[in-house]
Amino acid sequence: MTQHLADALPTPTGTRSGWWRDAVIYQVYPRSFADSNGDGMGDLEGIRGRLPYLKELGVDAVWLSPFYASPQADAGYDVADYRAIDPMFGTLHDADAVIRDAHGLGMRIIVDLVPNHCSDQHEWFKQALREGPGTPLRERFHFRPGKGESGEQPPNDWESIFGGPAWTRVADGEWYLHLFAPEQPDFNWEHPAVQDEFRSVLRFWLDLGVDGFRIDVAHGLVKAPGLPDLGRDEQLKLLGNQVLPFFDQDGVHEIYRSWRKVLDEYAGDRIGVAEAWTPSADRTALYLRHDELHQAFNFHYLSTGWDAAALRATIDESLDAMRPVGAPTTWVLSNHDVVRHRTRFGSLERARAAALLMLALPGSAYVYQGEELGLPEVTDLPDEVRQDPSFFKENGQEGLRDGCRVPIPWSGEEAPYGFGPGGSWLPQPAEWAGLSVAAQTGDADSTLELYRSALRIRRAHEDLGAGDAVEWLEAPEGVLAFRRGSFVCTVNTTGEDVRIPAAGRVRGAVLLASGELGADLDVLPADTAVWWQG
Repeated sequence: MTQHLADALPTPTGTRSGWWRDAVIYQVYPRSFADSNGDGMGDLEGIRGRLPYLKELGVDAVWLSPFYASPQADAGYDVADYRAIDPMFGTLHDADAVIRDAHGLGMRIIVDLVPNHCSDQHEWFKQALREGPGTPLRERFHFRPGKGESGEQPPNDWESIFGGPAWTRVADGEWYLHLFAPEQPDFNWEHPAVQDEFRSVLRFWLDLGVDGFRIDVAHGLVKAPGLPDLGRDEQLKLLGNQVLPFFDQDGVHEIYRSWRKVLDEYAGDRIGVAEAWTPSADRTALYLRHDELHQAFNFHYLSTGWDAAALRATIDESLDAMRPVGAPTTWVLSNHDVVRHRTRFGSLERARAAALLMLALPGSAYVYQGEELGLPEVTDLPDEVRQDPSFFKENGQEGLRDGCRVPIPWSGEEAPYGFGPGGSWLPQPAEWAGLSVAAQTGDADSTLELYRSALRIRRAHEDLGAGDAVEWLEAPEGVLAFRRGSFVCTVNTTGEDVRIPAAGRVRGAVLLASGELGADLDVLPADTAVWWQG
């Protein structure tokens, strides 16, 4: 594969307001990024040591998945103390050092915040269990008596995202709500103490210098009054398709308005990013009104297959939805909860082309650790090493999220490929030696160098980055072609070479291509994206 990089690019002019409007944000999953102490688990010191790599890659910000004190029932998304670092990841001093070093390199830090639920080892919940029914601490969660003659049935028919009922009964007979694992009781966001606590948590981390928060399950904090039955099973299939009594309730917006006031107290454009599964892009846009959050993950784009017509429809829908609220559209291909896009799309060639398409679109882009290496999903992990809680449940998520969380390879011919001085908490495939950072660095045909080139061009080109529209050009079926100022992107999603008609051809220089181009530049190779200077 060969990329073609033009020597000269337009010089950026003017100043763009709001760094998040065109930022490329790199997701670090701490336990799988870099291990500094040889225990097989990634940590904050490991992340700190690899920050220069991220700077060289060309990203603007780093999003850290949870590193808080946690029993790790759900890989840190069960938080026992929102102001403490779990010892497996390091100390608060280590977190401070990561933030300071990132800032010194010109990058920002976004931390994960988990407000829908906590750990069953959180002091509030442990005290609520001790004090019993009707006591004040129980009001900070959703405790209810059960149905049936002796309360032996759950209070309603809600199902956990991880499978099974969303309720667990405690020794005194009451039930508590957990939309995820039983170890993750949901907070009652109608309670003032919960609201006050999280505003305090926001300020704690903002005072430490973080630049923003990725808000886990941002759509789930408020439940419908009375916690009504849904009236059907297989409820997970409804997620992202319709409004549910436990997700995307309108009451969440008042919470984020209060959080926006906190963020605006601090200098430096501190931001909130919603992980919000909603039925439509228009519903997602409601989280991004001028007095709420700044960005939301574009799950509709993430869920779109490798098909030109479907991609164009999703791109148009996304841009059209964000334009009225003045928010940037975000684009994402992979994260810690989904199958890596190289595997989803069926080939490395498609994954590389998809990356150039994503990075050419107007707005902000998210890169999940390892996608710049072209890592595939690990689909053959032995059952005994899996840790995803939904793997051990029936009727929940597929339970295969461990496959995208395998520690990434840095160097060497054998596992753990420079991940750390010891092993790795999940086994790495033997074929990953050729996909390591060291193996790909300097190889012009590698996926890593493709990403480095793309991010360099994206930063330098005045017509890339922030924006709210593309100009579609005439293209054959299965091909996307659009213009942004003097920049043009063409993407062939078919398995065949395609000749581009005159209206869609570009006679300017080739800036970058995801695969090798032939002598006839009017022919776009199969599953290939090309950036042009028009």
